[in-house]
Amino acid sequence: MQTYISVLRGINVSGQKLIKMEALRAALESLELHKVTTYIQSGNIIFQKENSTTASLEKMIHSVIEDRFGFDVKVLVLTKEYLHSISVSNPFVNDRNEDISFLHTTFLSAQPSDELFEKMKTVDYGTGEFILGDKAVYLFCPKGYGNTKLSNTFFESKLKLTATTRNWKTVNELLNIANKL
Repeated sequence: MQTYISVLRGINVSGQKLIKMEALRAALESLELHKVTTYIQSGNIIFQKENSTTASLEKMIHSVIEDRFGFDVKVLVLTKEYLHSISVSNPFVNDRNEDISFLHTTFLSAQPSDELFEKMKTVDYGTGEFILGDKAVYLFCPKGYGNTKLSNTFFESKLKLTATTRNWKTVNELLNIANKL
């Protein structure tokens, strides 16, 4: 059994696309996912499944959410091993020892092209810093994530990819839960 983490974009935010976690767990269990666990209300799901690819799981989860709840939600599925590599590779933790309350990770649907990433770095994005990782962008937002232009929409428009962001505490808690399954 492989352990996966699914991060959904834009559910239960500002009263939009409301989905109760109990109903979401039931919907995902209908896909024969095992040990389905949710963390907080913002679309973090940890589960196990045999013989699947992240791409096929993304399609399955997207379809069941659309069918059961009527929402077109962007879905990214990560392996436990990938999330571990993201956790141990954060340059803002390893190289600079920044306050983790100002750290976030934006997960991307694919590795961005070098051309788009270099072009994005020339845009005035205000405060905050970002460093590209493996299909992820590490963020340092010293004035808070809510006060930066480095949002999911910013990265999606500049990199032409799906993006969803989690704070550093959530990234590590998702990994902790995944390790316990």
